Amino acid sequence: MEQVRKVLSDSPYARWGILILVGLILSVNYYFYDAFSSLKSLLTSELGFSNTQYGLFVSFYAIPNTFLLMAVLGGMILDKLGIRRTGFTFIFFMAFGAVLTAYGTSGYYRAGGLGYEMMTSFLPQYSPELKMMLAGRFFYGLGAETSIVVISKILVKWFKGKDLALAFGLKIGFGRLGTFLALRVSPTLAQEGAQLSTAIWFAAILVCIGLLAFIIYILFDLRIDREIKQGSLLKETEKFVIKDIVGIVSNRAYIYILLLCVTFYAAVFPFVAFAPDFFFNKFGISAIESGKVTSLLPLGTMLFTPLFGLMVDRKGKSATAMIIGAAVLLFVHLIFAFTPLKPHFFMILLGVAFSLVPAAMWPSMVKLVKEKEIGTAYGLMYSVQNLGLWGVPILAGIILDKANPGNPEVLNYTPVIMMFGGLSLLGLLFGILLKWENSRRNFGVELPLNKK
Repeated sequence: MEQVRKVLSDSPYARWGILILVGLILSVNYYFYDAFSSLKSLLTSELGFSNTQYGLFVSFYAIPNTFLLMAVLGGMILDKLGIRRTGFTFIFFMAFGAVLTAYGTSGYYRAGGLGYEMMTSFLPQYSPELKMMLAGRFFYGLGAETSIVVISKILVKWFKGKDLALAFGLKIGFGRLGTFLALRVSPTLAQEGAQLSTAIWFAAILVCIGLLAFIIYILFDLRIDREIKQGSLLKETEKFVIKDIVGIVSNRAYIYILLLCVTFYAAVFPFVAFAPDFFFNKFGISAIESGKVTSLLPLGTMLFTPLFGLMVDRKGKSATAMIIGAAVLLFVHLIFAFTPLKPHFFMILLGVAFSLVPAAMWPSMVKLVKEKEIGTAYGLMYSVQNLGLWGVPILAGIILDKANPGNPEVLNYTPVIMMFGGLSLLGLLFGILLKWENSRRNFGVELPLNKK
Protein backbone atom coordinates (compact mmCIF):
# COMPACT_ATOMS: atom_id res chain seq x y z
CA MET A 1 0.00 0.00 0.00
CA GLU A 2 2.94 2.28 0.71
CA GLN A 3 4.12 1.84 -2.89
CA VAL A 4 0.77 3.12 -4.22
CA ARG A 5 1.07 6.35 -2.20
CA LYS A 6 4.39 7.10 -3.89
CA VAL A 7 2.98 6.95 -7.42
CA LEU A 8 2.95 10.30 -9.20
CA SER A 9 -0.75 10.00 -10.03
CA ASP A 10 -1.56 10.27 -6.31
CA SER A 11 -0.61 13.95 -6.49
CA PRO A 12 -3.66 16.02 -7.48
CA TYR A 13 -1.38 18.67 -8.98
CA ALA A 14 0.23 16.05 -11.23
CA ARG A 15 -3.13 14.52 -12.24
CA TRP A 16 -4.76 17.80 -13.17
CA GLY A 17 -1.59 19.02 -14.87
CA ILE A 18 -1.61 15.90 -17.04
CA LEU A 19 -5.27 16.52 -17.84
CA ILE A 20 -4.47 20.03 -19.06
CA LEU A 21 -1.58 18.74 -21.17
CA VAL A 22 -3.56 16.00 -22.92
CA GLY A 23 -6.58 18.32 -23.06
CA LEU A 24 -4.51 20.61 -25.28
CA ILE A 25 -3.95 17.70 -27.68
CA LEU A 26 -7.67 17.02 -27.78
CA SER A 27 -8.50 20.70 -28.29
CA VAL A 28 -6.32 21.07 -31.37
CA ASN A 29 -7.68 17.78 -32.72
CA TYR A 30 -11.27 19.05 -32.50
CA TYR A 31 -10.27 22.50 -33.74
CA PHE A 32 -8.98 21.01 -36.99
CA TYR A 33 -11.96 18.67 -37.39
CA ASP A 34 -14.51 21.49 -36.98
CA ALA A 35 -12.56 24.29 -38.67
CA PHE A 36 -14.25 23.41 -41.97
CA SER A 37 -17.84 23.61 -40.68
CA SER A 38 -18.03 27.38 -41.07
CA LEU A 39 -15.95 27.33 -44.26
CA LYS A 40 -18.42 25.36 -46.38
CA SER A 41 -19.44 28.37 -48.47
CA LEU A 42 -15.79 29.26 -49.13
CA LEU A 43 -14.99 25.67 -50.10
CA THR A 44 -17.84 25.95 -52.59
CA SER A 45 -16.89 29.36 -53.99
CA GLU A 46 -13.08 29.05 -53.99
CA LEU A 47 -12.59 25.33 -54.65
CA GLY A 48 -15.87 24.49 -56.40
CA PHE A 49 -17.07 21.86 -53.90
CA SER A 50 -20.64 20.63 -54.37
CA ASN A 51 -22.77 19.70 -51.35
CA THR A 52 -22.05 16.02 -52.01
CA GLN A 53 -18.31 16.66 -52.34
CA TYR A 54 -18.31 18.60 -49.08
CA GLY A 55 -20.07 15.70 -47.40
CA LEU A 56 -17.48 13.35 -48.92
CA PHE A 57 -14.66 15.49 -47.55
CA VAL A 58 -16.18 15.52 -44.05
CA SER A 59 -16.78 11.77 -44.16
CA PHE A 60 -13.27 10.87 -45.39
CA TYR A 61 -12.03 11.37 -41.84
CA ALA A 62 -13.90 8.24 -40.81
CA ILE A 63 -12.79 5.89 -43.62
CA PRO A 64 -9.66 4.44 -41.95
CA ASN A 65 -11.55 3.85 -38.73
CA THR A 66 -14.68 2.45 -40.37
CA PHE A 67 -13.32 0.21 -43.12
CA LEU A 68 -9.78 -0.44 -41.91
CA LEU A 69 -10.93 -0.62 -38.27
CA MET A 70 -7.91 1.47 -37.28
CA ALA A 71 -9.45 2.67 -34.03
CA VAL A 72 -9.98 -0.98 -33.01
CA LEU A 73 -6.49 -1.95 -34.15
CA GLY A 74 -5.14 1.19 -32.53
CA GLY A 75 -6.82 0.23 -29.26
CA MET A 76 -5.36 -3.27 -29.47
CA ILE A 77 -1.94 -1.83 -30.30
CA LEU A 78 -2.36 0.48 -27.31
CA ASP A 79 -3.14 -2.43 -24.99
CA LYS A 80 -0.15 -4.33 -26.39
CA LEU A 81 2.53 -1.65 -26.86
CA GLY A 82 1.49 0.96 -24.34
CA ILE A 83 0.67 4.65 -24.35
CA ARG A 84 3.96 6.18 -25.43
CA ARG A 85 4.72 4.35 -28.69
CA THR A 86 1.07 4.17 -29.74
CA GLY A 87 0.34 7.80 -28.91
CA PHE A 88 3.35 9.24 -30.71
CA THR A 89 2.73 7.17 -33.85
CA PHE A 90 -0.92 8.09 -34.26
CA ILE A 91 -0.62 11.74 -33.23
CA PHE A 92 2.14 12.03 -35.84
CA PHE A 93 -0.28 10.65 -38.46
CA MET A 94 -2.84 13.22 -37.28
CA ALA A 95 -0.37 16.11 -37.70
CA PHE A 96 0.84 14.83 -41.08
CA GLY A 97 -2.73 14.60 -42.36
CA ALA A 98 -3.54 18.11 -41.14
CA VAL A 99 -0.52 19.56 -42.97
CA LEU A 100 -1.39 17.61 -46.14
CA THR A 101 -4.96 18.94 -46.05
CA ALA A 102 -3.75 22.53 -45.67
CA TYR A 103 -1.24 21.99 -48.49
CA GLY A 104 -4.12 21.06 -50.79
CA THR A 105 -5.52 24.59 -50.40
CA SER A 106 -2.20 26.44 -50.73
CA GLY A 107 -1.40 28.78 -53.59
CA TYR A 108 1.82 26.88 -54.30
CA TYR A 109 0.00 23.57 -54.79
CA ARG A 110 -2.84 25.08 -56.81
CA ALA A 111 -0.29 26.72 -59.12
CA GLY A 112 1.05 23.28 -60.09
CA GLY A 113 3.24 22.49 -57.10
CA LEU A 114 4.47 19.11 -55.86
CA GLY A 115 1.82 16.42 -56.36
CA TYR A 116 -0.58 18.55 -58.42
CA GLU A 117 0.13 16.80 -61.72
CA MET A 118 -0.25 13.38 -60.10
CA MET A 119 -3.62 14.39 -58.64
CA THR A 120 -4.87 15.48 -62.08
CA SER A 121 -4.04 12.09 -63.61
CA PHE A 122 -6.96 10.13 -62.13
CA LEU A 123 -10.65 10.63 -61.18
CA PRO A 124 -11.10 13.72 -63.38
CA GLN A 125 -14.56 14.36 -61.92
CA TYR A 126 -12.82 15.52 -58.73
CA SER A 127 -10.53 18.54 -58.59
CA PRO A 128 -6.81 18.13 -57.67
CA GLU A 129 -7.48 20.30 -54.60
CA LEU A 130 -10.25 18.00 -53.38
CA LYS A 131 -8.16 14.86 -53.94
CA MET A 132 -5.17 16.21 -52.01
CA MET A 133 -7.46 17.35 -49.20
CA LEU A 134 -9.12 13.91 -49.13
CA ALA A 135 -5.69 12.30 -48.76
CA GLY A 136 -4.92 14.65 -45.89
CA ARG A 137 -8.29 14.04 -44.28
CA PHE A 138 -7.64 10.29 -44.49
CA PHE A 139 -4.30 10.47 -42.66
CA TYR A 140 -5.72 12.94 -40.16
CA GLY A 141 -8.59 10.57 -39.37
CA LEU A 142 -6.18 7.62 -39.24
CA GLY A 143 -4.38 9.28 -36.34
CA ALA A 144 -7.05 11.39 -34.69
CA GLU A 145 -9.44 8.69 -33.49
CA THR A 146 -6.73 6.49 -32.00
CA SER A 147 -5.22 9.57 -30.34
CA ILE A 148 -8.54 10.03 -28.52
CA VAL A 149 -8.42 6.36 -27.45
CA VAL A 150 -4.89 6.97 -26.13
CA ILE A 151 -6.04 10.02 -24.18
CA SER A 152 -8.94 8.03 -22.73
CA LYS A 153 -6.53 5.37 -21.48
CA ILE A 154 -4.23 8.06 -20.08
CA LEU A 155 -7.13 9.36 -17.98
CA VAL A 156 -7.98 5.87 -16.75
CA LYS A 157 -4.30 5.45 -15.83
CA TRP A 158 -4.12 8.67 -13.84
CA PHE A 159 -7.69 9.07 -12.51
CA LYS A 160 -9.26 5.65 -11.91
CA GLY A 161 -11.03 5.85 -8.54
CA LYS A 162 -10.14 9.55 -8.31
CA ASP A 163 -12.78 11.70 -10.04
CA LEU A 164 -12.58 9.74 -13.29
CA ALA A 165 -15.93 10.97 -14.66
CA LEU A 166 -15.02 14.57 -13.82
CA ALA A 167 -11.72 14.07 -15.66
CA PHE A 168 -13.59 12.67 -18.68
CA GLY A 169 -16.03 15.57 -18.47
CA LEU A 170 -13.18 18.07 -18.50
CA LYS A 171 -11.52 16.12 -21.32
CA ILE A 172 -14.71 16.47 -23.33
CA GLY A 173 -14.77 20.15 -22.37
CA PHE A 174 -11.30 20.60 -23.85
CA GLY A 175 -12.52 19.00 -27.08
CA ARG A 176 -15.54 21.29 -27.20
CA LEU A 177 -13.26 24.28 -26.54
CA GLY A 178 -11.45 23.36 -29.74
CA THR A 179 -14.77 23.19 -31.60
CA PHE A 180 -15.91 26.51 -30.10
CA LEU A 181 -12.72 28.29 -31.14
CA ALA A 182 -12.80 26.73 -34.62
CA LEU A 183 -16.34 27.97 -35.26
CA ARG A 184 -15.43 31.44 -34.02
CA VAL A 185 -11.89 31.91 -35.33
CA SER A 186 -11.84 29.92 -38.57
CA PRO A 187 -14.33 31.99 -40.63
CA THR A 188 -12.80 35.22 -39.32
CA LEU A 189 -9.30 34.16 -40.38
CA ALA A 190 -10.57 33.07 -43.79
CA GLN A 191 -12.38 36.31 -44.50
CA GLU A 192 -9.87 38.73 -43.00
CA GLY A 193 -7.00 36.84 -44.64
CA ALA A 194 -8.91 37.04 -47.93
CA GLN A 195 -8.31 33.36 -48.59
CA LEU A 196 -9.42 29.97 -47.38
CA SER A 197 -5.86 28.68 -47.01
CA THR A 198 -5.04 31.05 -44.12
CA ALA A 199 -7.63 29.51 -41.81
CA ILE A 200 -6.72 25.93 -42.71
CA TRP A 201 -2.97 26.40 -42.27
CA PHE A 202 -3.58 27.93 -38.86
CA ALA A 203 -5.56 24.84 -37.86
CA ALA A 204 -2.81 22.52 -39.15
CA ILE A 205 -0.12 24.34 -37.17
CA LEU A 206 -2.18 23.88 -34.00
CA VAL A 207 -2.24 20.12 -34.59
CA CYS A 208 1.56 20.11 -34.88
CA ILE A 209 1.71 21.89 -31.52
CA GLY A 210 -0.42 19.03 -30.16
CA LEU A 211 2.28 16.57 -31.28
CA LEU A 212 4.87 18.54 -29.30
CA ALA A 213 2.57 18.45 -26.25
CA PHE A 214 2.43 14.64 -26.42
CA ILE A 215 6.22 14.44 -26.55
CA ILE A 216 6.23 16.38 -23.27
CA TYR A 217 3.64 13.95 -21.82
CA ILE A 218 5.96 11.02 -22.62
CA LEU A 219 8.42 12.31 -20.02
CA PHE A 220 5.76 12.12 -17.29
CA ASP A 221 4.60 8.70 -18.45
CA LEU A 222 8.16 7.37 -18.20
CA ARG A 223 8.38 8.68 -14.65
CA ILE A 224 5.12 7.15 -13.42
CA ASP A 225 6.01 3.79 -14.97
CA ARG A 226 9.36 3.84 -13.20
CA GLU A 227 7.60 4.61 -9.92
CA ILE A 228 5.29 1.64 -10.13
CA LYS A 229 8.28 -0.52 -11.17
CA GLN A 230 6.79 -2.07 -14.29
CA GLY A 231 6.43 -1.29 -18.00
CA SER A 232 2.71 -0.62 -17.80
CA LEU A 233 -0.14 -0.53 -15.32
CA LEU A 234 -0.68 -4.28 -15.78
CA LYS A 235 1.25 -7.29 -14.62
CA GLU A 236 2.49 -9.68 -17.28
CA THR A 237 -0.25 -12.20 -16.44
CA GLU A 238 -2.87 -9.51 -16.98
CA LYS A 239 -1.78 -8.45 -20.47
CA PHE A 240 -4.41 -8.14 -23.18
CA VAL A 241 -4.74 -11.09 -25.57
CA ILE A 242 -6.69 -11.12 -28.83
CA LYS A 243 -9.35 -13.53 -27.57
CA ASP A 244 -10.38 -10.96 -24.93
CA ILE A 245 -12.28 -9.09 -27.63
CA VAL A 246 -14.84 -11.94 -27.68
CA GLY A 247 -15.71 -11.22 -24.06
CA ILE A 248 -16.10 -7.51 -24.82
CA VAL A 249 -18.56 -7.94 -27.71
CA SER A 250 -20.56 -10.65 -25.93
CA ASN A 251 -21.59 -8.13 -23.27
CA ARG A 252 -25.02 -6.76 -24.27
CA ALA A 253 -24.62 -3.66 -22.10
CA TYR A 254 -21.42 -2.81 -23.97
CA ILE A 255 -23.18 -3.35 -27.31
CA TYR A 256 -26.03 -1.03 -26.30
CA ILE A 257 -23.54 1.69 -25.30
CA LEU A 258 -21.71 1.16 -28.59
CA LEU A 259 -24.95 1.56 -30.61
CA LEU A 260 -25.96 4.59 -28.56
CA CYS A 261 -22.53 6.03 -29.28
CA VAL A 262 -22.77 5.67 -33.07
CA THR A 263 -26.34 6.98 -33.40
CA PHE A 264 -25.91 9.84 -30.92
CA TYR A 265 -22.65 11.14 -32.35
CA ALA A 266 -23.93 10.70 -35.92
CA ALA A 267 -26.80 13.02 -34.99
CA VAL A 268 -24.43 15.66 -33.61
CA PHE A 269 -21.05 15.91 -35.38
CA PRO A 270 -22.37 15.73 -38.97
CA PHE A 271 -25.10 18.19 -37.95
CA VAL A 272 -22.42 20.62 -36.72
CA ALA A 273 -20.64 20.24 -40.07
CA PHE A 274 -23.79 21.47 -41.86
CA ALA A 275 -25.22 23.74 -39.14
CA PRO A 276 -23.72 27.11 -40.24
CA ASP A 277 -25.00 26.56 -43.78
CA PHE A 278 -28.37 25.42 -42.38
CA PHE A 279 -28.69 28.57 -40.26
CA PHE A 280 -27.76 30.73 -43.23
CA ASN A 281 -30.38 29.12 -45.46
CA LYS A 282 -33.22 28.86 -42.93
CA PHE A 283 -32.69 32.03 -40.91
CA GLY A 284 -30.61 34.24 -43.26
CA ILE A 285 -27.76 34.47 -40.74
CA SER A 286 -24.37 35.53 -42.16
CA ALA A 287 -21.46 33.08 -42.39
CA ILE A 288 -19.57 34.59 -39.42
CA GLU A 289 -22.70 34.89 -37.30
CA SER A 290 -23.75 31.33 -38.21
CA GLY A 291 -20.39 30.12 -36.93
CA LYS A 292 -20.99 31.99 -33.68
CA VAL A 293 -24.46 30.47 -33.27
CA THR A 294 -23.10 26.98 -33.94
CA SER A 295 -20.35 27.62 -31.39
CA LEU A 296 -23.02 27.89 -28.68
CA LEU A 297 -23.15 24.05 -28.72
CA PRO A 298 -19.53 23.51 -27.63
CA LEU A 299 -19.83 26.49 -25.29
CA GLY A 300 -22.69 24.71 -23.53
CA THR A 301 -20.74 21.46 -23.34
CA MET A 302 -17.71 23.21 -21.88
CA LEU A 303 -19.88 24.49 -19.06
CA PHE A 304 -22.06 21.45 -18.39
CA THR A 305 -19.93 18.36 -19.14
CA PRO A 306 -17.60 18.75 -16.11
CA LEU A 307 -20.63 19.33 -13.87
CA PHE A 308 -22.36 16.21 -15.18
CA GLY A 309 -19.10 14.28 -14.83
CA LEU A 310 -18.86 15.34 -11.19
CA MET A 311 -22.45 14.20 -10.70
CA VAL A 312 -21.66 10.77 -12.19
CA ASP A 313 -18.62 10.48 -9.92
CA ARG A 314 -20.63 11.32 -6.82
CA LYS A 315 -24.18 10.16 -7.56
CA GLY A 316 -24.00 7.74 -10.50
CA LYS A 317 -27.12 7.42 -12.71
CA SER A 318 -25.06 7.14 -15.91
CA ALA A 319 -27.67 5.21 -17.92
CA THR A 320 -30.39 7.66 -16.87
CA ALA A 321 -28.19 10.59 -17.97
CA MET A 322 -27.70 8.98 -21.39
CA ILE A 323 -31.45 8.53 -21.83
CA ILE A 324 -32.18 12.16 -20.92
CA GLY A 325 -29.42 13.43 -23.22
CA ALA A 326 -30.71 11.41 -26.19
CA ALA A 327 -34.26 12.63 -25.55
CA VAL A 328 -33.13 16.28 -25.49
CA LEU A 329 -31.22 15.76 -28.74
CA LEU A 330 -34.36 14.39 -30.41
CA PHE A 331 -36.41 17.34 -29.14
CA VAL A 332 -33.95 19.91 -30.53
CA HIS A 333 -33.81 18.32 -33.99
CA LEU A 334 -37.61 18.26 -34.15
CA ILE A 335 -37.65 21.97 -33.25
CA PHE A 336 -35.12 22.74 -35.99
CA ALA A 337 -37.01 20.68 -38.58
CA PHE A 338 -40.58 21.85 -38.00
CA THR A 339 -40.58 25.28 -36.34
CA PRO A 340 -39.32 28.75 -37.30
CA LEU A 341 -37.90 29.35 -33.81
CA LYS A 342 -34.48 31.01 -33.76
CA PRO A 343 -31.63 28.56 -33.08
CA HIS A 344 -29.64 30.32 -30.32
CA PHE A 345 -31.31 28.83 -27.23
CA PHE A 346 -31.72 25.41 -28.83
CA MET A 347 -28.02 25.19 -29.68
CA ILE A 348 -27.27 25.71 -25.98
CA LEU A 349 -29.85 23.03 -25.18
CA LEU A 350 -28.15 20.75 -27.70
CA GLY A 351 -24.95 21.46 -25.79
CA VAL A 352 -26.64 20.19 -22.61
CA ALA A 353 -27.57 16.95 -24.39
CA PHE A 354 -24.05 16.69 -25.76
CA SER A 355 -22.78 17.04 -22.19
CA LEU A 356 -25.01 14.46 -20.53
CA VAL A 357 -24.33 11.53 -22.83
CA PRO A 358 -20.52 11.67 -23.19
CA ALA A 359 -20.00 12.59 -19.51
CA ALA A 360 -21.83 9.40 -18.54
CA MET A 361 -20.94 7.09 -21.43
CA TRP A 362 -17.14 7.12 -21.63
CA PRO A 363 -16.25 6.66 -17.93
CA SER A 364 -18.94 3.94 -17.62
CA MET A 365 -16.64 1.68 -19.64
CA VAL A 366 -14.65 0.86 -16.48
CA LYS A 367 -17.80 -0.85 -15.17
CA LEU A 368 -18.18 -3.09 -18.23
CA VAL A 369 -14.67 -4.23 -19.23
CA LYS A 370 -11.42 -5.17 -17.52
CA GLU A 371 -8.66 -2.59 -17.32
CA LYS A 372 -6.45 -4.61 -19.67
CA GLU A 373 -9.23 -4.35 -22.30
CA ILE A 374 -9.85 -0.60 -21.99
CA GLY A 375 -7.93 0.43 -25.11
CA THR A 376 -9.62 -2.20 -27.28
CA ALA A 377 -13.08 -1.44 -25.88
CA TYR A 378 -12.68 2.28 -26.56
CA GLY A 379 -11.13 1.58 -29.96
CA LEU A 380 -14.08 -0.56 -31.01
CA MET A 381 -16.49 2.17 -29.93
CA TYR A 382 -14.60 4.80 -31.90
CA SER A 383 -14.49 2.59 -35.00
CA VAL A 384 -18.23 1.96 -34.93
CA GLN A 385 -18.81 5.64 -34.14
CA ASN A 386 -16.83 6.44 -37.27
CA LEU A 387 -19.24 4.35 -39.33
CA GLY A 388 -21.78 7.07 -38.60
CA LEU A 389 -19.26 9.89 -39.06
CA TRP A 390 -18.43 8.44 -42.48
CA GLY A 391 -21.87 7.57 -43.80
CA VAL A 392 -24.07 10.32 -42.38
CA PRO A 393 -22.28 13.36 -43.90
CA ILE A 394 -22.36 11.72 -47.34
CA LEU A 395 -26.03 10.86 -46.89
CA ALA A 396 -26.77 14.40 -45.68
CA GLY A 397 -25.05 15.89 -48.72
CA ILE A 398 -26.94 13.58 -51.09
CA ILE A 399 -30.29 14.34 -49.40
CA LEU A 400 -29.52 18.06 -49.58
CA ASP A 401 -28.76 17.90 -53.30
CA LYS A 402 -31.85 15.74 -53.99
CA ALA A 403 -34.10 18.06 -51.96
CA ASN A 404 -32.79 21.11 -53.84
CA PRO A 405 -32.60 20.33 -57.58
CA GLY A 406 -31.26 23.13 -59.73
CA ASN A 407 -29.25 24.72 -56.89
CA PRO A 408 -31.90 27.15 -55.60
CA GLU A 409 -30.80 30.33 -53.87
CA VAL A 410 -32.20 29.13 -50.53
CA LEU A 411 -31.72 25.45 -49.65
CA ASN A 412 -34.41 23.33 -48.00
CA TYR A 413 -32.76 21.54 -45.06
CA THR A 414 -35.87 19.94 -43.52
CA PRO A 415 -35.28 16.38 -44.88
CA VAL A 416 -31.67 16.48 -43.62
CA ILE A 417 -32.70 17.59 -40.12
CA MET A 418 -35.39 14.89 -40.05
CA MET A 419 -32.67 12.33 -40.72
CA PHE A 420 -30.74 13.64 -37.69
CA GLY A 421 -33.94 13.36 -35.66
CA GLY A 422 -34.33 9.71 -36.65
CA LEU A 423 -30.79 8.96 -35.47
CA SER A 424 -31.58 10.69 -32.16
CA LEU A 425 -34.62 8.45 -31.72
CA LEU A 426 -32.49 5.35 -32.21
CA GLY A 427 -30.01 6.63 -29.63
CA LEU A 428 -32.84 7.07 -27.14
CA LEU A 429 -33.95 3.49 -27.73
CA PHE A 430 -30.45 2.11 -27.10
CA GLY A 431 -30.17 4.16 -23.91
CA ILE A 432 -33.37 2.57 -22.61
CA LEU A 433 -32.09 -0.89 -23.53
CA LEU A 434 -28.82 -0.19 -21.70
CA LYS A 435 -30.64 0.74 -18.51
CA TRP A 436 -32.79 -2.39 -18.79
CA GLU A 437 -29.75 -4.64 -19.30
CA ASN A 438 -27.95 -3.02 -16.38
CA SER A 439 -30.95 -3.72 -14.12
CA ARG A 440 -30.86 -7.38 -15.19
CA ARG A 441 -27.10 -7.97 -14.88
CA ASN A 442 -26.19 -5.46 -12.15
CA PHE A 443 -23.08 -4.03 -13.84
CA GLY A 444 -23.21 -0.96 -11.61
CA VAL A 445 -23.63 1.52 -14.46
CA GLU A 446 -26.05 3.52 -12.29
CA LEU A 447 -23.67 3.55 -9.29
CA PRO A 448 -21.16 6.33 -8.46
CA LEU A 449 -17.68 5.96 -9.95
CA ASN A 450 -15.62 7.33 -7.06
CA LYS A 451 -14.26 4.84 -4.55
CA LYS A 452 -15.70 5.18 -1.10
